[in-house]
Amino acid sequence: MVPPADVAAVAEKAQGADGLFIVHLSGHGGDPPVISKLIDVGLPTVLFSQPFSGHHWMYFPQWHKEGKKVVLMPTSDWRDIDRGVGLLRVPSKMKHTRILAIGGPHGSAAACDPAQVKEKLGPDLVTIPNERVLQVCETIDPEAAVAEAEEYWLGPAQEIVEPTREEIIVSARYYLAVRKIMIEERAQAVCSVHCMGEPRGCLTFSKLNDLGYVGSCEGDIDSTLTMLMFGYDFGVPGFITDPVIDTAKNAMVHFHCTSATKLDGPDGQRRPFIIRNQTDTKGGVALQVENRVGQVVTCAKLANLDTLLFTPGKITEISRDPLACRTQFTQVVPDARRLFLNWGADVLQGDMMTLLHRVVFYGDFRKPLEDLAILMGVKLIEEGGTV
Repeated sequence: MVPPADVAAVAEKAQGADGLFIVHLSGHGGDPPVISKLIDVGLPTVLFSQPFSGHHWMYFPQWHKEGKKVVLMPTSDWRDIDRGVGLLRVPSKMKHTRILAIGGPHGSAAACDPAQVKEKLGPDLVTIPNERVLQVCETIDPEAAVAEAEEYWLGPAQEIVEPTREEIIVSARYYLAVRKIMIEERAQAVCSVHCMGEPRGCLTFSKLNDLGYVGSCEGDIDSTLTMLMFGYDFGVPGFITDPVIDTAKNAMVHFHCTSATKLDGPDGQRRPFIIRNQTDTKGGVALQVENRVGQVVTCAKLANLDTLLFTPGKITEISRDPLACRTQFTQVVPDARRLFLNWGADVLQGDMMTLLHRVVFYGDFRKPLEDLAILMGVKLIEEGGTV
């Protein structure tokens, strides 16, 4: 059968698109030249091929072996079309994302290079000075900061332990300043190497993540990019963590002082939380968020812009160890000893923060991550899967 359009003309027209969604309707004999020309455009592509559409499906897997950014869906379930369209939103949204790094990004060398971030994943990475944020803080209406603190933090909190009401209002004022700058800069994400200063960024990042944006502590650009991809695809925020391994429990114990409260996504209910100070410095304002025991989670981190590490598991308990940060929980893992010995999977290296930080998300994303990795052109590794 002759295609209804000149495939070369269609391929040329597709050059400026964000992605391609192809529905395979029919085809017999030989390799599929029409579809191949569209795949060769090089765009992130999803190919839906229901059974009995012909024998060309045998040739499709070769595109994976060639490293093409094409997700293959050989399925009779038409609901997978929705899933495919959702996947294509990720590279498209990444191309239109702007990340603000207050004081500069911190992490793997590739992820700290704006040119490489733009080329490999799409976002614009822009450094802004901390002084600008502090100056904008001074322009925020004090009454607006009080209203923000009362409505989002003081009222809903289960308990307020160390911080004073005034300290919480100062943190709310900082959030309003950061949000104002993000609006001015048309940014969807922010990270800061100054978040441990005054005022602390914990409440700011928590609310941004609650709203479906990304706020990352310690300037962690690798985790910022990870959270953006997961948010665009799965609609959930990430919890940046300083994990430790406990082989006695076959687990990874997560803890940090910054956490979203809407861990099921922007439309979900807020988890119970207590307002505390930051553990290490005994100052500022931080959060102790009560996570859901029994919740299936995925721990992940993008490394060097080219590898996505992940570890599946489930929350088994909540802890309150005084040596750890305020929000704490235990994730059972497939093999804690292998995870310990294979930390970083020989691809993630750098200083302590870069090597240590991981991001935890509510949900089992093992299978969807295979498709996301293909579409974004990164390698997927289950951390601790081999030694």
